[in-house]
Amino acid sequence: MFARWNRMAKQFTRVAKDIAIAVHAGGPDPAANSTLRRVLQNARAVNMPKDKTDAAIRRASGQEAANYLQILYEGYAPHGVALLVETATDNPTRTVGNVRNIFSKNGGNLGTTGSVSFQFKKMGVFRLDPSVVKDQDELELDLIDHGLEEMGESTGDKGEAQLVIRCAFNDFGKLQEALEKRGLVPLSAEHEYICSVPTALPESHAAEVLALIDKLEQDDDVQKVFHTLA
Repeated sequence: MFARWNRMAKQFTRVAKDIAIAVHAGGPDPAANSTLRRVLQNARAVNMPKDKTDAAIRRASGQEAANYLQILYEGYAPHGVALLVETATDNPTRTVGNVRNIFSKNGGNLGTTGSVSFQFKKMGVFRLDPSVVKDQDELELDLIDHGLEEMGESTGDKGEAQLVIRCAFNDFGKLQEALEKRGLVPLSAEHEYICSVPTALPESHAAEVLALIDKLEQDDDVQKVFHTLA
């Protein structure tokens, strides 16, 4: 139960930072700010209460609002697995120190910009409830004109079926608008770094990699960690 609440608190913190970044960039009105609209969809996906999202928007609109910088760190976990660590921070000196320390204490190495990012492709990723899509083949053909690159069913963290739709990141807004026009509200809509060549490891080695990823994800400034582990 304690771990579950920790995970939920971390999700809420991540979404609150995303709200702050979105409001800073495009204002507090979701109707006029597509990025904020997307973030609020993601807030609902992690069951963040509306009073918390409203409070986060108010804080982000105030004069004392924190100005978060989004910084991407690159490095290697044990056994050659590449990692991208996405952060949102109001103190980059603190963040890089923490991230470097976590890498070094868990058998990894923090790299330089460009050292591993070439192994990933930044994509827009939309996850839908398959039950709201009447004809997946028809939707797939329809969305190709709006940037769709990949579409298929997957399983969510809770074992639920999901329809995963991917596009080049530059087509994110175009595909988001196309889904909205069709009345399809995603369970989540985010960018992800998709690795080009996954690294297969035996279970014992994979456990070392996952331990490092877990430590990184626990850091308050870390938003997401992407990896090449198969």
